[in-house]
Order: sequence, then structure tokens, then C-alpha cells
Amino acid sequence: MTDASATAPRRPGEPTLTALGLSAPALDPADASPHTFPGGGRWRTEIPSCEGPEALAVVLKEASRLDVPIHRISQGSGVWMLTDAEITEMVEATAERDIELCLFTGPRGTWDIGGSTRTDSGGAGLRARGHDAVAGCVEDAVRATELGVTCLLVADEGVLWTLHRARAAGLLPAGTTLKLSALVGPVNPASFAVYEHLGADSINVPSDLTLDHLTEIRRVSATPMDMYIEAPDDLGGYVRMYEVAELIRRGAPLYLKFGLSKAPGIYPYGHHMRELTLATAKERVRRGRLALDLLARHGADGDMAPLGSRLPGDLSRFEISS
Repeated sequence: MTDASATAPRRPGEPTLTALGLSAPALDPADASPHTFPGGGRWRTEIPSCEGPEALAVVLKEASRLDVPIHRISQGSGVWMLTDAEITEMVEATAERDIELCLFTGPRGTWDIGGSTRTDSGGAGLRARGHDAVAGCVEDAVRATELGVTCLLVADEGVLWTLHRARAAGLLPAGTTLKLSALVGPVNPASFAVYEHLGADSINVPSDLTLDHLTEIRRVSATPMDMYIEAPDDLGGYVRMYEVAELIRRGAPLYLKFGLSKAPGIYPYGHHMRELTLATAKERVRRGRLALDLLARHGADGDMAPLGSRLPGDLSRFEISS
């Protein structure tokens, strides 16, 4: 049972504005999400774009220095951009701190030879083009989980369904979680529910969704939602720090993702981008501290999910035919 105070509306500057006769219209308590993570809590944290062991070490050190709790660390370049030794080092470092590690699977349309993604329409986007691209994603998934990775990032609905079926058949570990990429995030309740049924355990939604959009989604699904509190420029560059308490109230269970605007892209990562990658990794953690400080000032920093928690709870799935 969630404490009523956890779903109470909170707005920045509200007491002062009310004293000046400038209060905003009352928020509807019915807009609050009724859902929580299994085991309790309404929000978890994620540091994205952690592209290798060295960047991970920077994130962990800075998180300790700034006292930023971390539930999940994710990577964007892909399993294929890491050696077995690098993956193992990342698995061991995150396991030591009971943090979930999430690595991106396989080929995606924006990097292969297909020209449609470079047109003004964006073509097929990040989907896996053809059988071989799907096979590459599956190969990444098998390799990563054999090395101890417990969470896989997916940017294609066919790959998502395939990996979910593989998990159900015991071809991937049962405890593997599948996370839908922000690059293909759904923008309405119907599509959000479809991705849940295809096997997603955590679904990124675009950072430009309104608070009402989040409430609409929460009326049909309790699947954990991921959202950039600050989005990279190629995802809009949105900064929603002052909305963080209301984003949790409307969108729980919610992963707070601390991205970074006004920073060059680093995918696919290589050592030629080392200094930029380490600097931005450190700054993402600081952005997390700023968001947590805002939550504390608004009296909304309670009801964080326990550190080490990672599972999504019971979700709805399409039936897998034999």
C-alpha cells in the first residue's frame, strides 16, 4: 500500500505563489498513478550512456561522492562494441553494488547500409533490417547473458518478441529483463500496452510526453516506465527537472533517467572519444544529484524503491503459441 503522501500533488514555488495570490488551479488527486514497483517504491534511478568499464568506474565513484543512489546503469553503443573482458568487468562492478546493468542489443537501422533512415522521413528508424540483423541482436543477447548481463536494451518490436519467446523457452535466463529503447518509445496508451504484451519489462517513453499523457498510460498499464529527466539533444534536449515530483506522481513506477543536453553524441563509442565520454558520465551523475535535491526540497524524495530491486512485477503478455 502506497503512503498517501507519496501521491500528493507538489509544485515548485507553490507556498510563495499562493501567499501572493498566484496559486495554480488545484491538481486532481485521481491523476496519481496507483502503481508501484514490486517490493515497494514509486521511483528508481538510471544513469544512461555508460559506454564501458572506465566510464562505469567514473559513474560509481561520482555516485559515492555525491550520494546518488543508482538502481540501473545502461549502455547505448551495443554489446558488439565491448569485449568479453570489458563486459565481465562491468558485470562484476555492478553486481558488487547490486546495480542492474543493461546493454544494447545488436544491429540497428541507423547504422547499417539502409538509406531510408537518412531520408527526411527517417524511414524504418532503428529497427533490425532483415533476418541477419535480428540474428545479430539474438547473438548479442545470448553472449551478454552468458557473461552475466541481466538486462537487454531493444529497439525493434520483432527483436523484443523474439527475445521474450527465447526467455520463455529457457534459451535466455528467466530473470533477464527486456528494456525498450527511448529511440522507439511509444507515445500513447495503446502502443505502450502492445510493447508490454510483446515482452517489455521496462518501457522508455519520449521526454516530450505531457503529464496527462502519463496519466493516460497509467490507466492501462503498470509496466515500469523510463523517462529522461534531462534528454540528450538527439532526443529533444528537454530538461524537466522542476517537474520531477509530478512526473513520479503521474508516471510511477518510474525510472528517472539522468541524461545530458548540449553534449555531443558518443554512439558508437571508441577510445577516440574517451575524454568526452568520461566527462559526460561524471556530469550525468551530478545531474542526478540536482534532481534528487529538487525532490527533497519539494518533500517528495520518499518512496524510492529499495536499492538492488530490479524486477518489474507481474505484467500482461501475448500468448506464445507452440
